Amino acid sequence: MSDHRYSPSTGPRTSGTTSSTGFWHAPAAGGPLEAVVTVPGSKSLTNRELVLAALADGPSTLREPLHSDDSDRMIEALRVLGVGVEPVPGDGEFGDDLHITPLVASGASGEIDCGQAGTVMRFLAPVAGLVEGDITLTAHESALHRPMGAMIKALRDLGVDVDDEGRWALPFTVRGHGHIRGGEVTIDASATSQFVTGLLLAAPRFDIGLRLIHEGERLPSMPHIDMTIEALAHRGVNVERPSGTEWVVPAGPIRGKDVHVEPDLSNAAPFLAAAMVAGGRVSVTGWPVHSTQPGALLPDILTVMGARTQRRGGALHVTGGDTIAGVDLDLSAAGELTPTIVGLAALAETPSTIHGIGHIRGHETNRISALIENLRALGGEAEELDDGIRILPRRLHGGVWRAFHDHRIATTGALIGLVVDGVDVDDIGTTAKTMPEFPQLWARMLGVESGDAAA
Repeated sequence: MSDHRYSPSTGPRTSGTTSSTGFWHAPAAGGPLEAVVTVPGSKSLTNRELVLAALADGPSTLREPLHSDDSDRMIEALRVLGVGVEPVPGDGEFGDDLHITPLVASGASGEIDCGQAGTVMRFLAPVAGLVEGDITLTAHESALHRPMGAMIKALRDLGVDVDDEGRWALPFTVRGHGHIRGGEVTIDASATSQFVTGLLLAAPRFDIGLRLIHEGERLPSMPHIDMTIEALAHRGVNVERPSGTEWVVPAGPIRGKDVHVEPDLSNAAPFLAAAMVAGGRVSVTGWPVHSTQPGALLPDILTVMGARTQRRGGALHVTGGDTIAGVDLDLSAAGELTPTIVGLAALAETPSTIHGIGHIRGHETNRISALIENLRALGGEAEELDDGIRILPRRLHGGVWRAFHDHRIATTGALIGLVVDGVDVDDIGTTAKTMPEFPQLWARMLGVESGDAAA
C-alpha cells in the first residue's frame, strides 16, 4: 500500500472547534463512518423556481426550498422588484416553505445586492428589464469580478437599456420599460451557462419570445441548462432546441405551481466522499431517481475512484474501498464538483488529471488557483493546466486551508481534515452561501453532538 494512503485517526471523534484566530479545526474521523445524512434543498433549483414563480401567471409555493445566503439574496432581490415572497409552515427539516405572489406590472426602482450569488446577478438582470424603473445590480466586493459582459451585451441586443459606465461588469443599472421585445440574440456563454439560463427563464415574458444562439469555444455545465428547460416545461413552457447550442422559447404564460425542491446533490458530495476518505459508509437520503443536477453524476464518478455506490430505499449509499484511485476526468458538465474530487485526488494512490473546468476560474474565486495553493500549503503537489488541474498525491500535513470566500473550497478542507491532523479552515462560515448547516451536519456524520456553526 502506498505511503500516500491515510488511515483514520484512532482517537475520539471531535466536532469542529474555533481557534483563537477564528479558524475552524477540521474534525478528524475516529474510524470508519456509518452515517445517514439529509442535505438541504438545491440552490440551483430553488433560485430557478423563485424566478419562474415571480414571472408566473398565478401564485406558487416552493416546498422544502433551500434557505441560505444565496436564496436569501434572491428573495430580497425579488421583493425589490415587487414580488411577494412569504414563508409558510412546511414539513421540511431545514425551514419554512415559500409562497410567491408574482411580479405585477407596476414600476419598481432600487438596488439589488447580489452578494456572491451568480444566480442572482445573471437570472435577475433580464427580469429587471421587465419592470418599469431603474434597478441597479451590485455585489459583494469579492464577486464584482464575476463575468457579466456577455449578459450586458445580450440585453442591449434585445433592446434593454443598460448603464454600466463602460465596465462590462457589476455594478450596472437596468433602466426597464416594463417589457422586452425579444427576438434573436447570439451570446458567448463560455464563461458560465448561467447566461443562457438567465435569458431562458425570462424569455416567455418577452413580447415575441426568444431565439438564443450560443457561439463560443465551450458551453460548460450543460446539466444546469437541462435543469432550466425542465423547470420551464413543468410550468407549461416548451423550449425547442434546434441544435445543441440553440434554443427557441415562445412568448406565453408561465404557470403558477406548487413545486417540491430536490436535495442539493452537489452539496452532498463532500459527505459521500467522506466514506472514501475515512472508510465505512455514508448514505444521503432523498436521492432522486432522475435529476438534472450535476451532482447526479456523483455515483459514476465515485465508483471510478474506487467506491461502491448503490441507490436503495430512496437514498444513495457510498461505501469506501481499500484505496482511492486517481482518475483522468472530464468535469465540464459538473465543474462545481471539482473541489471535492480534487480533495479525493490529493488522497489517492495515483495521480489525477481533471479537465474541462477552465470556467471555474470565474466562480466565487479562481477555484483552480485556490485548490493548488491550498494543497501546496499542506505539502501536496498540483499543477495548473490550460483547462484543468493535475494532482500528484503526496503525504499531506496540517496547516491553514484558506476558503477564499468560496463554500466549496471550505468543504474540501473539511474533507481532507478527516485524515490529515491539524487542518484549520480559515472561514468555515462561507459554507452559509449554500448550506448554513454544514458544520452541524458534518459533526453529526462523525457521530458527535454539534459542529461550530459560528466559526
